[in-house]
Amino acid sequence: MGKELQYIAETLQVGQIAGDQAFTRRCEAILEEITGARRALLTTSCTHALELAAYLLEPEPGDEVLVPAFTFVSTANAFLSRGAKPVFVDIRSDTLNVDEGLLEDLITPRTKAVVPVHYGGVGCEMDAIQEIADRHGLVVIEDNAHGLFGKYRGRSLGTLGGLAAQSFHETKNITCGEGGALLLNDDRWLKRAEVLREKGTDRSRFFRGEIERYTWVDEGSSYVMSDVLAAFLYGQLEQWRGIQQRRSEIWSCYNDRLADWAETNDVRPPVIPAHCEQAYHLYYMLMPSDESRQGLISHLRAQGILAVFHYLPLNQSPVGRRLGGGECPVAEDTSRRLVRLPFYNEISEQEQSEVIETILRFSP
Repeated sequence: MGKELQYIAETLQVGQIAGDQAFTRRCEAILEEITGARRALLTTSCTHALELAAYLLEPEPGDEVLVPAFTFVSTANAFLSRGAKPVFVDIRSDTLNVDEGLLEDLITPRTKAVVPVHYGGVGCEMDAIQEIADRHGLVVIEDNAHGLFGKYRGRSLGTLGGLAAQSFHETKNITCGEGGALLLNDDRWLKRAEVLREKGTDRSRFFRGEIERYTWVDEGSSYVMSDVLAAFLYGQLEQWRGIQQRRSEIWSCYNDRLADWAETNDVRPPVIPAHCEQAYHLYYMLMPSDESRQGLISHLRAQGILAVFHYLPLNQSPVGRRLGGGECPVAEDTSRRLVRLPFYNEISEQEQSEVIETILRFSP
């Protein structure tokens, strides 16, 4: 913890606890500085940032959006809620990111956008994805919930597509409990994004003194984060370098101390391509089988250690099946074998050592 509680007290003392106040502006400025995004707009969640992106996309009924099968439901739901049909794409077996080699065959005249998800904060192959998108006139919208501070070929994740969504959920590196941001990297969306985020009004222009009164000018919803949450978030963002340093130490400790055990037991650690700088969001292992994954989780649980799996493939979900589902064999296999280890900013060296020593006593 840094100055989070102090900043919250400041908002209460000043009485500015609604959105778009002093701490909101500070957070947006530091996000723009860190990432190089043209504009950052705080939102109440990453889901709402994705919904804003879907609004800006303006899909018509029957339009399609390509999304990886291995992701959280918000990646697809945001576009489904605006009338677009999510089309599920399988993932790569190395990084677990969307398989860019499969995109072209799934593009139809109704395809509007590609939504790459930087799984674990490791960049997708964005050069290839953008080249395909440009050739077909598609918008690239990054789901960067895991990837703040990550880079792809030296460029910040979240700035490689036209739009990007960030998450500040309690499980993320930087958090305010619930929160998000929309990063805009294309000037054509700047004005309308402000309006959509402010319930369809030109309220932001009013606060800047550009107009005498504000009114209803477009569609929209209430996506503005309270300045109380922004105050907490700013206290986190001030410490981002220290937080990332600690998370890199946690990640490296797992990777180094479990390397021999993993090789001996046919367990695959995360793959980080040389041209990617990861965000140190999580540490996972791919076990040899579903049975060995469940065995390890039970083994750890018996020692009071919580380890969990991750996404169930969206193409196999009830809603995904109704949308056409399809087969995504790599995502389906990955979902059965992946286990995530305890990974949070405050984990102590002793606690992490206990996790590692317990794993070393397990044989798949």
